[in-house]
Amino acid sequence: MTGRGFRRPRRLSEGERALWDAVAKTVRPLAPRPPEPEPAPPVEAAAKPAAEPKPPPAAAAPRGVAAPKVPAPPPLAPLEPKLRRRLTRGVVAIDARIDLHGLRQDEAHRRLAAFLASAQAGGCRVVLVITGKGRPEDGGDWFGPERGVLRRSVPMWLSSPAARSVVVGFETADAVHGGVGALYVRIRKAGPRR
Repeated sequence: MTGRGFRRPRRLSEGERALWDAVAKTVRPLAPRPPEPEPAPPVEAAAKPAAEPKPPPAAAAPRGVAAPKVPAPPPLAPLEPKLRRRLTRGVVAIDARIDLHGLRQDEAHRRLAAFLASAQAGGCRVVLVITGKGRPEDGGDWFGPERGVLRRSVPMWLSSPAARSVVVGFETADAVHGGVGALYVRIRKAGPRR
């Protein structure tokens, strides 16, 4: 093999060679492997009537055999800065939008799941999910911690393993599209059905 980047291995110096020979003399060869046992001859079935095999007890699981692991859902990725700028400026259109504010939590969750599935089937790339900013509980401060049930719940739903087959990532929308009361959601391309 001739060409760029090819180097011949360097030779050992006399001191290195003497050291190697001294180490090699102290090494013992490994013991040979034992021969494989021969398979047992088949037992004649006619010699003994076959009894019904009993199932092994539930507690006796075979050792060393691990249950198949379920693959982890793909991680969420933030929107690329370039895509976010283009969305804000209106260069890239939002493919679809859903307004969840005013709905009860269970109804909003059902509608969001159906919307995301149809958006993926329709080939949407970016959708807008409007959660609303919420209202203060018990007439409290607008900036208090308990503001907007859907605003807190929707990001958890989008992060769940069930949604990760559809959702690539999400971020709070720009003020042009609703600010903290809305989310840009990137939709994963629909893969081939198996």
